[in-house]
Amino acid sequence: MNDPIDPIDPIDPIGLAGLAEVADAAVTLTIAVTGDRTPAGGSLTVVGTGIRAISQLTVESLSAMRRAETLLHVIGEPIQEAALSAINPAAQTLTGYYLDGMERSVTYELMVLQILAEVAAGKRTVVAFYGHPGVFTYPSHESVRRARAAGYPARMLPAVSAEDCLFADLGIDPGDGCQSFEATDFVFRGRPFDPTAHLVLWQVGTLGNWTYEEGGYDLQMLPALVRRLAAAYPPGHPATVYEAPFDPAGVPRVIRLPITALHGGQMTPATTLYIPPAVAAAPGRRPRRGR
Repeated sequence: MNDPIDPIDPIDPIGLAGLAEVADAAVTLTIAVTGDRTPAGGSLTVVGTGIRAISQLTVESLSAMRRAETLLHVIGEPIQEAALSAINPAAQTLTGYYLDGMERSVTYELMVLQILAEVAAGKRTVVAFYGHPGVFTYPSHESVRRARAAGYPARMLPAVSAEDCLFADLGIDPGDGCQSFEATDFVFRGRPFDPTAHLVLWQVGTLGNWTYEEGGYDLQMLPALVRRLAAAYPPGHPATVYEAPFDPAGVPRVIRLPITALHGGQMTPATTLYIPPAVAAAPGRRPRRGR
């Protein structure tokens, strides 16, 4: 899971006041469409807040958060945290479990234990993660798994991920063939990949690091990634350093350069690396759906 995202400038709190009304409307709509499926007693719903603060919240996630008796979140960004507090005053962060130098596996286990304790206490528990809650997010999957194993109702709702934003901002159709890997796993395990398909590498800005480091990460493994990519693609083949904006009014960070020009100074914990196919897909060679 990515580290808590960097803060952005706060917005007028008056703009957040209407979120409670919007969330109430989401509750009404969800119940009208799907019925009231909220079980009695302890339960778990895991949601995602999307990447852009506030603007990528879904109707069903708004409804779930509004009705939560306990709303926990892993966001670490003031606007989105303020938004969740406006949606439900019971909101509380789990980002305090990120401690400098602590292995992420320990941090994630502590999060899971707190989540399950709320469920076991008989509370309608909702946990919000930024982005998609099921994408490179161990605590979300593990919490759902353990809650179900203990006999509690548990579910995960989909949301907008950084990859979804990348497809839209860079004009990529994954239907042409797409591979997606966590960068450290990609390097250490030597994952096989197809250079003629789109390649997306996540968490490049924390490559080779197993602990949370508030002061930044040592990217000494990045040259190994660059060498592996350069060996698989033609000389001068391009790469794109990409970051979706967290600010709802922001623009994406997009840096296009040759693979061999990649270096650590271009990366942050929010960076996703995109490599286009070495051979462009021939038009009309696969079925395409019209909308």
